[in-house]
Amino acid sequence: MVNCVVKNWQGEQSGETTLEMPVAKEENAEHIVHRALVRQLHNQRQGTASTKTRAEVRGGGRKPWRQKGTGRARAGSIRSPLWRGGGVIFGPKPKDYNLKMNRKERRLALRTAFISRVEDLIVVENFLDQLTAPKTKEVVNALTRWGIEPEQKVLLIVTDTTPDNLYLSVRNLPNVKLLRHDCLNIYDILYADKIVATSEAITKIQEVYCGE
Repeated sequence: MVNCVVKNWQGEQSGETTLEMPVAKEENAEHIVHRALVRQLHNQRQGTASTKTRAEVRGGGRKPWRQKGTGRARAGSIRSPLWRGGGVIFGPKPKDYNLKMNRKERRLALRTAFISRVEDLIVVENFLDQLTAPKTKEVVNALTRWGIEPEQKVLLIVTDTTPDNLYLSVRNLPNVKLLRHDCLNIYDILYADKIVATSEAITKIQEVYCGE
């Protein structure tokens, strides 16, 4: 169980919240998080790279010149891999890179990764009512008040992105990634320098990812 300080829109301490999530054993934590990360990166690959073999390249059915008497090397097709425009030897073909991982393992890995970033976690009050209109500058100033440097990569976790004021306010910030509480993933949790989550999002995360 971890106690987290809750900050308001002005960056002042306004209360505390509790974060309690079952995680992997210390000796297995790194391994299961690594497996989940590799799975996510592999499953993002399309695997559509493809080249043509000499059997698939168009043309080349006729022998380019006779076997003997020309002084040139023997050739049976202009689509040989040795020729320009010919087929490709051992080139890539469409492949499925997907890796499987049990649902319980995936959730355990995500909880373990999230708890491992608790030192970089900033919990704030719900601030959607503070954004009456899309305003990137207001979000930048709020991040500064919460103790985040401009060059740091931020994962912003909320329970709801509607109305679109928050989304429109952060979409032009290259270092800010906005996610709903039920769309968390290993890569974004580990990639961010700081994680900002509303207190409602923390409660929902524990409800969604702690149940089996």
